[in-house]
Amino acid sequence: MSIAPNYVAPARFDDPAAALAQVRAIYDGSVTHLRDALQAFVAGDSLAGRVRACYPFVRVHTDTVARADSRLSYGFVSGPGTYETTLTRPDLFASYYLEQFRLLLKNHHVALEIGTSAQPIPVHFSLAENDHIEGSLSAERRLLLRDRFDLPDLNAMDDGIANGTFEPAPGEARPLALFTAPRVDYSLHRLRHYTGTAPEHFQNFVLFTNYQFYIDEFVRLGHETMGRTPEAGVAAGPAAAAQDYIAFVEPGNLVTRRAGSAPQPGDEFAAAPPRLPQMPAYHLVRADGSGITMVNIGVGPANAKTITDHIAVLRPHAWVMLGHCAGLRNTQHLGDYVLAHGYVREDHVLDEELPLWVPIPALAEVQVALESAVADITQLQGYELKRVMRTGTVASTDNRNWELLPSHHAASTPERRFSQSRAIALDMESATIAANGFRFRVPYGTLLCVSDKPLHGEIKLPGMANTFYRERVDQHLRIGIRAIELLREAGVDQLHSRKLRSFAEVAFQ
Repeated sequence: MSIAPNYVAPARFDDPAAALAQVRAIYDGSVTHLRDALQAFVAGDSLAGRVRACYPFVRVHTDTVARADSRLSYGFVSGPGTYETTLTRPDLFASYYLEQFRLLLKNHHVALEIGTSAQPIPVHFSLAENDHIEGSLSAERRLLLRDRFDLPDLNAMDDGIANGTFEPAPGEARPLALFTAPRVDYSLHRLRHYTGTAPEHFQNFVLFTNYQFYIDEFVRLGHETMGRTPEAGVAAGPAAAAQDYIAFVEPGNLVTRRAGSAPQPGDEFAAAPPRLPQMPAYHLVRADGSGITMVNIGVGPANAKTITDHIAVLRPHAWVMLGHCAGLRNTQHLGDYVLAHGYVREDHVLDEELPLWVPIPALAEVQVALESAVADITQLQGYELKRVMRTGTVASTDNRNWELLPSHHAASTPERRFSQSRAIALDMESATIAANGFRFRVPYGTLLCVSDKPLHGEIKLPGMANTFYRERVDQHLRIGIRAIELLREAGVDQLHSRKLRSFAEVAFQ
């Protein structure tokens, strides 16, 4: 026997707020049902049967290719047919869902259907942020848990839609979104694990780095910003909009609110972790979610893919890589900047999902913002700006010791390939982050700083490297923050361009 909450039949809505309210009601009823049953199970009740609750869904049907004119690259379906997706966490995605619903109604002038889907919610995904139960269960009870509740099913959360390989079965609706609800929930849980912060704190603009020096400076900036009162204002420069930031969040969900601000519900659950997570995240929070998240992804393309796989479900407006690289040209100097306009992908972590023949283009909006930010912070223009920044191809490799590969009588060597590709810099993460941005339709960009030149005998020496990092990191980080501010000021409509959308694209951004 299955124990389930009341089924909510599909109902039609022509008001986005009413549609969202119905999603909330279905989802809240489902997770409350699961949580109550789980509490009873943990207390010792064996339950009378299998407990199940399902996600809400949204569906739209249109009989015509016609749609309202829109300058956005999303918010409409690709042609006649039925489209739907399951939905989760309306508390977290409320503004996002509201915007997607509004655009669908505006573009197609047909009602949205909201109801209970047939996709079960895994019990793990119903837990609240501070619920921890498995430690209180015996091995026997944990085994019985599988018989009483639905557990995560990997078959319901693959990336076929994003990869362009998903083919609906005959009679099955086509997808409305890149990610199903279980796929989103899976990534939300992974984000907690890898970054040490709750998904609620993530902002719509993300900076990635491969060096702790950048994080140290970002933390210093975050605390400095929170020490200001809104009335005090800020000096001109990359922190000119600092009065708009309301909190700074660190791993363990440690929240520092702006001076003079009262604590908020939930702040009391924060606890500094005994050790930093694998890829710690830090958040400079704005009330509208358009602040800046910075993540130390560490070294290597595997981490870069892992974290962007999961942050992508939050549908950020852009992510940018800031880090150090090897300069490949003899004319470059340590401390020069590299603005990537193309990528050589020798990282090998996305070859199955995104074939190597797929080009990863530079995005003009991000490129312009990064170049303008360099000019703003360095106060250099024109020919003088070219002296410290070069635009070109960046190669990313999964072999940190590529310099040691045998080259005698080899048909191809990394050095030869990098030269043939016209690459001007080499790292281990940038191409992965850009490729996953392309794959998940998240605008991306890369600005690196030359820290060594191995092909020309300039390698990192301990004392020299530490001095170099301290001197350059502050400026590089301020450039990244300034670029984010420029992108925000230009408006997100400029960012979500049609360049990242496929032939038969999903409607949700």
